Amino acid sequence: MSQTDETMRQNVVTGKKAGIRVKTIAFVGLMGGVSAVLMLFRFPIPFMPPFMSFDLSGVMEMLGGFMFGPMAAFCIIVVKILLQLVIQGSFSLGTGELQGIILSSCYVLPAIFIYHRNKTKKTAAAGMAVSTVLVAIVAVFTNLYMIIPFYVNLFGMTMEDIIAMCTAVNPAMKDAMTMALFGIVPFNLIKFGATSIVTFILYKKLSKFIKGVIER
Repeated sequence: MSQTDETMRQNVVTGKKAGIRVKTIAFVGLMGGVSAVLMLFRFPIPFMPPFMSFDLSGVMEMLGGFMFGPMAAFCIIVVKILLQLVIQGSFSLGTGELQGIILSSCYVLPAIFIYHRNKTKKTAAAGMAVSTVLVAIVAVFTNLYMIIPFYVNLFGMTMEDIIAMCTAVNPAMKDAMTMALFGIVPFNLIKFGATSIVTFILYKKLSKFIKGVIER
């Protein structure tokens, strides 16, 4: 092979890599946008704390992480939060958005690191199971020590007022401890457990399609 042919081949390879990089960035942005849209369809779960809402926006974050790695997943989370601020604004002076970044990161990043060590269905399921339990635990601390105190101070409420709201929908939640055990933990297990199941079902089909478009 002549030097000219080798140079041309290298230029083609470089151009292809650049094209793949651009398409990947575009898909990461698109997945962040879809994640933000999914947040618009959130709703409360019966017998759970009324200030918590269910949505499946984490599906896009986990899918993006499985396909493109942890940095892509974090970018999807940030895009989602920024778009949410543009669409709906902030009702918590940024506290809720900070919690969103923390919980989303606790959910997707451990699962992605576990999966990328050995890319099989078994490790994907195991990673999401670990992440679901972890985020449910972290949510107890972010709610009790960040979100609830913020709303209590902002609206001139007391912790007893928050607990009374929870007791009204579930009598088992009588204090901060029972609110965590019977409200915050089960809510997040349901939310992120459902997200994991949907991700597990969609991943192979969507990843083949998206990677086919990117590498074309």
